[in-house]
Amino acid sequence: MNETRWLTQQTSCCGRVNRRVFLADCGLGFTGLVLGSMLHRDGILKADEHGTWLPPDGKPHFVPKAKNIIWLFMLGGVSHVESFDPKPALNKYAGKSIDETPHQSVLDSPYTKKNVVEFVPGQHQVKLKLFPMQVGYRKYGQSGIEISDWFPNIGSCIDDLSIIRSTWTTDNDHAAQLQFHTGRHVFQGFFPSIGSWVHYGLGSLNENLPQFVVLGEMPSPCCGGTATVSGNYLGPEHSGVKLEVDPQNPLPYAKPGPEVLAEQQVQEFQFLERLNKLASVQYPDDPAMQARIKSYELAFRMQTAVPELLKFSDENAETQRLYGLDQKETEEFGQQCLAARRLVERGVRFVQIFHGGANAWDAHSELRKNHTELCAKVDKPIAGLIKDLKRRGLLKDTLVVWATEFGRTPGVEGEKGGRDHHPFGFSTFMAGGGIKGGIAHGATDELGFHAVEDRHYVTDIHATVLHQLGLDPRKLEVPGQKRLEIDFGKPIQEIIA
Repeated sequence: MNETRWLTQQTSCCGRVNRRVFLADCGLGFTGLVLGSMLHRDGILKADEHGTWLPPDGKPHFVPKAKNIIWLFMLGGVSHVESFDPKPALNKYAGKSIDETPHQSVLDSPYTKKNVVEFVPGQHQVKLKLFPMQVGYRKYGQSGIEISDWFPNIGSCIDDLSIIRSTWTTDNDHAAQLQFHTGRHVFQGFFPSIGSWVHYGLGSLNENLPQFVVLGEMPSPCCGGTATVSGNYLGPEHSGVKLEVDPQNPLPYAKPGPEVLAEQQVQEFQFLERLNKLASVQYPDDPAMQARIKSYELAFRMQTAVPELLKFSDENAETQRLYGLDQKETEEFGQQCLAARRLVERGVRFVQIFHGGANAWDAHSELRKNHTELCAKVDKPIAGLIKDLKRRGLLKDTLVVWATEFGRTPGVEGEKGGRDHHPFGFSTFMAGGGIKGGIAHGATDELGFHAVEDRHYVTDIHATVLHQLGLDPRKLEVPGQKRLEIDFGKPIQEIIA
């Protein structure tokens, strides 16, 4: 089918409704017409003058308080009771079974069964013998919020943070990584990630860089893998683009070899562009084709933009020290955090940083050793990022989110001092982007077992992010892809300035 013939079928030269739209309206009858009108009125579906649904136009639905997101995600499950929700009762009743303490009611809580879709037989079951905290804690800042001694640098930023101590989820294994990013349990299938919804709703601020960038080591395939940053039914062009924090090779296979001249490459891209345009006329509704065309064009522009982005030598020595680039244990993650700041400076909407590939935070044994080492790698860079954004005036427009897939059990696992997976209640935090500082919102019980006050399923985190960007998730809904009520979540109004 040639391009002229296809266009003729889509629209009429005299402005009349095309055949496809006419037949659809007739088939639906008055019910369809009324429903379409209601959806259009409510902003859920948009249509042009021919009645054809239109995707978002890149404009926020209401005045935004943030422009960019930096999403920090710790793989494996950080212990909430030894990070941002200290529990002295664990020390008081250490070595005792939960049912031997005044808090045995946590075992009868309806949340125990309601929160979890699957307990793996022989694994991830409730650990009854209480395990003391493996680190001390103290109050920080004017707000006096208590966090553990493993995060002293983040503690120095406490008056800029809103800690949410009442997050919960339903997956008790590491596919919770996928659930935290899409809102759905892995048994329900794959869905668009939060970064992809942002990309889909707001589009580009910089044509030379991706609008959804992924840094760090990706989750393993059994935990969601690339699906954690996938556009899924929104289309592959809305998926995250993985960058390596390596100025010499930030995009493997995205640049020609040294034997290819620049002029020769330009000619090759021009030839590919002509071929792609011919194919796009023949297959106009193929999302993979459209994504491929955009990716070729973007990759060509990125060959110049990305190496410049990663020239950390442009930063003064004080800034490099702030991120820990001068220390071996913090250098790698510090570079990723610094790259995130440079990305949002250049207009990238959503920067995802994963830390702890292969589920490094999964401390089933020797939790003290595990978390001591890992916290030392991320504490200074994260604090440096928040402080650097703030002094540059970027924190007011940039929302920083710190999260992990679940917490760790109050009870001990094994003989080597570990904690098991714990989805019933754990902590996340946000800073900047119109979020209040010096807030500890929500609460778990005295043992850190259940989220019991101002409980927030993971999509409430999504809803808060979208709200700060000026997006209403219900107005992003795609025809033919029905979403559940829990997918939308609710913005956490108590932490919004």
